[in-house]
Amino acid sequence: MASPYEDVKDIGHSVDPDFGEPDGDPNAPKNEVGTELKYEEYSKGGLGRHLGIISTTFLVVGRIIGVGIFSTPSSVTEELGSVGASLMFWVLGLVLCAAGLCVWLEFACMIPRSGGEKNYLEAVYKKPKLLISIVFAVQAIALGFTASGCVVFAEYILEAANAAVTEWAKRGIAIGVIVFITLFHTFLPKWGVRGMNLLTIMKIVLLLFIVVTGWVVLAGGVSSIPDPHASFKNAFAGSTSSSNLYASALYKVLNSYAGWSNAMYVLNEVKNPVRTMKIAGPLGLLICGVLYVLANISYYAAATPDEIAASGVTVAGYFMGKELAKEGVIPFPKFWASSWPFGSPSAGLLLHFIPSFIVIVAIPFGDAYDFILDLEGYPGSIINFLVVIGLFWFRWRHPEIHRPFKCWWPIAGFFMVAQAFQLVAPFLRPPGGKGDTSLPYWLSSVVGIAVLAASVVYWAIWWVALPAIGKYTLEPQHEHLKDGTVVVVYKSVKTSYT
Repeated sequence: MASPYEDVKDIGHSVDPDFGEPDGDPNAPKNEVGTELKYEEYSKGGLGRHLGIISTTFLVVGRIIGVGIFSTPSSVTEELGSVGASLMFWVLGLVLCAAGLCVWLEFACMIPRSGGEKNYLEAVYKKPKLLISIVFAVQAIALGFTASGCVVFAEYILEAANAAVTEWAKRGIAIGVIVFITLFHTFLPKWGVRGMNLLTIMKIVLLLFIVVTGWVVLAGGVSSIPDPHASFKNAFAGSTSSSNLYASALYKVLNSYAGWSNAMYVLNEVKNPVRTMKIAGPLGLLICGVLYVLANISYYAAATPDEIAASGVTVAGYFMGKELAKEGVIPFPKFWASSWPFGSPSAGLLLHFIPSFIVIVAIPFGDAYDFILDLEGYPGSIINFLVVIGLFWFRWRHPEIHRPFKCWWPIAGFFMVAQAFQLVAPFLRPPGGKGDTSLPYWLSSVVGIAVLAASVVYWAIWWVALPAIGKYTLEPQHEHLKDGTVVVVYKSVKTSYT
């Protein structure tokens, strides 16, 4: 029987003692770059390598298809001003994600372990120690919102009920949803997984239904729409010239594609990870990209650009109605990594609940969805920029490392330029000084930068200043949880002087 590591056996023949697998032995313990855990420790507590090509492809597809494609086309249309520009951006989003996937694949094939970009950043930015790990952890925790889906649910349920309520009533529905989801996954984790699987199937079926219905409309099969091609005539008329709005629209498109790197977060559970990811990653992204473009064509076949732009986050509902009616870098790592007391990641769910709750309560509800996407997008572009810059640096620093997959450098360069645009454009003043919300157009980007800056401050205080003042060092210790998971706990050790 072939080893599940058979396609990574040549990885890591590096002069750097902290990288890769010693002596080319794929099963030997290894000190991965930027982490205190050896591979055999890091992979404990999981389900083993059980995901094949088909399962991994569905994992990618299920993660990508979310509320975005059913909600963001209206915002994208409103910001870009035309059908032609909007459709081009959905294609551009697919191309950008494909370029990013190539960059991620090069790293993933060199470092075939769970963690995604966290591993890649740690492989490149080793000094100052733990800084990049903490920046990534804070960004993922503070901005890993589930609020957007809850906001969309509230809007859809009110649309279905044809009910007009106050803004705080809408907030109440969204808060109720996020509380229910958090408690459900906490107390009934197995049913939570089953529910997510069912929802994934429903989302795919609904998306396919929208696509097929769009074909019927375009073929003239719906008498209530006399000219289904009207939106595509003079398709670029009214296109915006604002770089700020282009960046904002691109954030929303890319957010809808978010999940193309999802399988790399659980790479320890993927059989023959290099071969599987080289097939499943591009295949899953391509399936979603084709469905997304076709779904947008269906929207425009059934309604005018103005109608789509005015439909808000319930664009799919409008369409249907018109037609059918663990690394120890945060405090208390054992608590956050634990599955106590119900066998679910309850503490981790709480981490995502808190910032999502704050956003739902603090932001004007009509602006909440767009603001959340912009707020997530800016720090995400910073992380992406650091990863792709790190790719070029790592090639220069470690040319001797075997790369089972190598991204063509113009593709990586294209991705880098796109991320640089995403970092600059949000600060360019849009027409009339108004962005995609009633809030200041620069606010979401500034808040995103403030979150990352806060992570640097946290690192400087907790890991540098306090140890210096207290004359101690933080030493990593490995501790085992009941389910076999190994976590790193940093404990203070008094500095000794001779």
